[in-house]
Amino acid sequence: MNLYDRIPNNVNLSEDKKLQRALEKWLPNYLDWWREMGPDGFQEKDVWLRTAVDVGSEGWAHFDYVKMPDYRWGIFLEPAQADAKVGFGDNYGRPAYQEVPGEFRNSLRRIIVTQGDTEPASVEQQRQLGRTCPSLYDLRNLFQVNVEEGRHLWAMVYLLHGYFGRDGRDEADALLERRSGNPDKPRILESFNQPCDDWLNFFAFTMFTDRDGKYQLSALAESGFEPLARTCQFMLTEEAHHMFVGDTGLGRVVRRTAQLMNQSDVRELDGIPLEIIQKYINFWFSYSLDLFGGEISSNSADFFAAGLKGRYKERDQYTEHSATNDAFTMLVVEDGQLKPREVPLRNALNEVLRGEYVKDCEKGLARWNKVLADEGRTERIYLPNPRFHRHVGEYANHNFDIEGNLISKEAFDQGRSQWLPSMEDRGYVRSLMHPVTEPGKIANWIAPPATGIKGKPFEFEYVRL
Repeated sequence: MNLYDRIPNNVNLSEDKKLQRALEKWLPNYLDWWREMGPDGFQEKDVWLRTAVDVGSEGWAHFDYVKMPDYRWGIFLEPAQADAKVGFGDNYGRPAYQEVPGEFRNSLRRIIVTQGDTEPASVEQQRQLGRTCPSLYDLRNLFQVNVEEGRHLWAMVYLLHGYFGRDGRDEADALLERRSGNPDKPRILESFNQPCDDWLNFFAFTMFTDRDGKYQLSALAESGFEPLARTCQFMLTEEAHHMFVGDTGLGRVVRRTAQLMNQSDVRELDGIPLEIIQKYINFWFSYSLDLFGGEISSNSADFFAAGLKGRYKERDQYTEHSATNDAFTMLVVEDGQLKPREVPLRNALNEVLRGEYVKDCEKGLARWNKVLADEGRTERIYLPNPRFHRHVGEYANHNFDIEGNLISKEAFDQGRSQWLPSMEDRGYVRSLMHPVTEPGKIANWIAPPATGIKGKPFEFEYVRL
């Protein structure tokens, strides 16, 4: 097998015979997983996809029709920087790690495995969505997200195979054995075990959960373990499209809903009511907040101290990189009340990263509210308080309303159907999910995009059915 033909790369894979053999063995297992758990019913269809071929800012991707099992999942790292240094933590200023430091081996492996596990999980969550696509444009975007999540899995598997020996090979195999939502072998993080069985879920997932991925990858792109940093830097290039799909997708749903509201009752016109859109936002935003981990975390302190995982834009936004003398104040529940607690900054770095994420999400809400205003509507959508509906961290064992007020379990149960999608809400949304596969046509519940992909019009045959 000509390995480069199947796995384009810029890591001199052809010169590393041991790594070649390992990946040659892993590739058929990956393809078996893709055929079993990848997009259902579309494996033999020609899809107009971009394929990463380089890491340059110009011409890094090639666009053409390809059948997804033939997609060339590659391994690309940003170019190495001469004299790279650890950018933060206790080893700040020392040469960056080119090999796995023995004392940090378990922590690094845990970071890579957790990140790697999210990539195939989202493909599994979304495998049935193609059957109910609102347009060929959206169907193509779904498949683009899917194949790139597959490439991101390859990026993490390269690190496991290349730097962690037998343990890494075993972990790489396990990434293909877990399944999203499987009660016996679930994915590691709970958000990636949640159903994503309609397109409103998909757009909310790619807006909020893939945006978490942006911040996790950005923190790892600062890593003192240079192969991980360089890998994540390039992954961020592709991740931007995934967030674009979610941000613009929800914006298009909001626009169509506003247009239908101006005509008559949205349900009578087979649109998605604004209150249901709000509930989906509440659900996926709160679950995505959990992905950052606990507000007070010894792991975050250890990862930072070791120089493994930094803050968002550590080098650009901060002038002091040790974080040893600063404190962070957050609200926690004590004696049945919310009270401020001051903790060492290193132990609060999950919360610092989460705060950057929330600010970014608020920009998306501002864009959607501008859509409502442009359509002449006075209604507005919003983010719930970050304490709402949490399953990880300081707020996990307590109940809060949508504004973040501490309430009883009984009060939360009473308000649940107002704040989160009910079975009836989900059933109604699913009832609208009928496939529209004629080029240039689109489902009634969503507005068409402002532009097509890579200069192509919306009417282009993005998927040949």
